[in-house]
Amino acid sequence: MMRDVVFYGDCLKRLAEIRTGSVQTTVTSPPYWGLRDYGVRGQVGLEKTLSEYVVRLSTIFDEVRRVTRRDGTLWLNLGDAYNAYNGNRGASKSLSKHADVARPKLPRGHGLVCRTMKNKDLMMVPATVACALRDSGWTLREEYIWRKPRAIPERTKDRSPRVTERVYLFSKTDRYFFSRKGLAEFGDGEQNDVWTIATQTFNGAHFATFPPELPARCIKASTKRGDLVLDPFAGSGTTLAVAKWLGRHYLGIELNRAYRSLIDARFISIGGVL
Repeated sequence: MMRDVVFYGDCLKRLAEIRTGSVQTTVTSPPYWGLRDYGVRGQVGLEKTLSEYVVRLSTIFDEVRRVTRRDGTLWLNLGDAYNAYNGNRGASKSLSKHADVARPKLPRGHGLVCRTMKNKDLMMVPATVACALRDSGWTLREEYIWRKPRAIPERTKDRSPRVTERVYLFSKTDRYFFSRKGLAEFGDGEQNDVWTIATQTFNGAHFATFPPELPARCIKASTKRGDLVLDPFAGSGTTLAVAKWLGRHYLGIELNRAYRSLIDARFISIGGVL
């Protein structure tokens, strides 16, 4: 059985190489829709419509479900966004104004421009994806609220700043491994569905990375020592490094081969932050 390795390439193709029913849990955060252009052909997140993004993720997680054990789970983190479309006038000025810091430079009609929604609508992307995965066969067990103290202030004056993201727990079947004792090991009393975890920077990464405590909670709650943990959107490799540190095996998939050095550095640094 393949384990303790990072594959590079398209995640759907590389998932096909993993043995059916070999993974105990997957802990991952796919690229958010329309947020950033990573400069790699075939990347997830630059689909022309929200529907295309949802269908693509659903297809990928169908394959994740295949490789998951019957008592296995999936932890999925996604952030939401607001629509920035002014009817026939195209993308709103606020979208283009901050495109260099908050949105990739995409053709008109691309990214966070959804014609089925009004300008400024909260798009409910995480919930839409979660419902699609539930409809495809996953059992949606929990919606955790990840509260981020000291979050970066938002540039808005007509609503409250958002300081939370969603982490969804799915199971392959209605009988799955879950350890509340594993969550209790963090000792902060947060064994409920609200997790307060500060974000952390990681030198060299030009994109947001998991704070190590987040995948650590998921892995502790869903695996035992020696189990196999998967991240099909490995990024800087935080989930993989945390899994190794906690005595689990890991499998990672990353589209961008340039991240190899980041992943290597993450494995070296992770012991100092957990």
